[in-house]
Amino acid sequence: MSRKGWFLISIRIGIDLGGTKIEAIALGAGGREIARRRIATPGSYEATIAAIRDLVAALESDTGARGTVGIGMPGAFSPATGLVKNANSTWLNDTPFDRDLGAALGRELRFANDADCFALSEATDGAGAGAPSVFGVILGTGVGAGIVIHGRLLSGPNAIAGEWGHNQLPRMLPDEIPGPDCYCGQKGCIETWNSGPGFEAEYERMEGEKLTTHEIVAAAEAGSRPARSALRRYSDRLARALSHVINLIDPHVIVLGGGMSNIAALYDEVPARWGSYVFSDRVDTKLLRNRHGDASGVRGAAWLWPEESAG
Repeated sequence: MSRKGWFLISIRIGIDLGGTKIEAIALGAGGREIARRRIATPGSYEATIAAIRDLVAALESDTGARGTVGIGMPGAFSPATGLVKNANSTWLNDTPFDRDLGAALGRELRFANDADCFALSEATDGAGAGAPSVFGVILGTGVGAGIVIHGRLLSGPNAIAGEWGHNQLPRMLPDEIPGPDCYCGQKGCIETWNSGPGFEAEYERMEGEKLTTHEIVAAAEAGSRPARSALRRYSDRLARALSHVINLIDPHVIVLGGGMSNIAALYDEVPARWGSYVFSDRVDTKLLRNRHGDASGVRGAAWLWPEESAG
């Protein structure tokens, strides 16, 4: 592309910083994807900053535009210290990541937790588009969530809005108490039951057989009684977990993401069960599968800047 007219096109750049890969996207008008890049996560602090700097430069070269930049990342910034906390990419913890990356890129940046980015993406132009309130859930290696009200992410004084996966599973049955150990130091967190690894571990405890989530779901669809029972237990636990969300914030839409969101049975089984746990005569909250799949996180990072901010 000729450099004539350089940086006249308005774009929004999103960066999804994951434990194994960094994905970058450039969105044009109306959320249209115009460029994308992906690299392996370097695994050290200085190398990650350099890698993101180079990805942004590459996207701006690809598009001939200078963009706003939003970063989706594990963990959050502590309001008390200004440093990263709660990141499972542990080399980010206790660092001034926002300041160092902003200096490397020479511009103001916006940051959000990766689950917040998923929620914002699905609330903006995904499965929850147009809904006044959206609770976006990640059911993957871990369990997290974000809350979007009238198009804006909900935050709070502790920077942990949506950290629903580290509440204890509600209404635990006698054989569930005290629950599996969680890396956060507690027992029986929702994450230990409703994550992909949690589902697989519970099946192995119950059946004495180690299977992947995909294998368990395939067996259930083929009529296996143990697998069908495992899927029913998972659905009921997810219904209990989401019933507390509905009782607390009463969202119009709950959107599921992450690998477990691909289990088609959940979208019938969970709403069929959560009415028993919600304090209401009926439940009108919709449970929906995400629209943007694995791209939701990086799109949500780009959407941290409203369209009118780009340019």
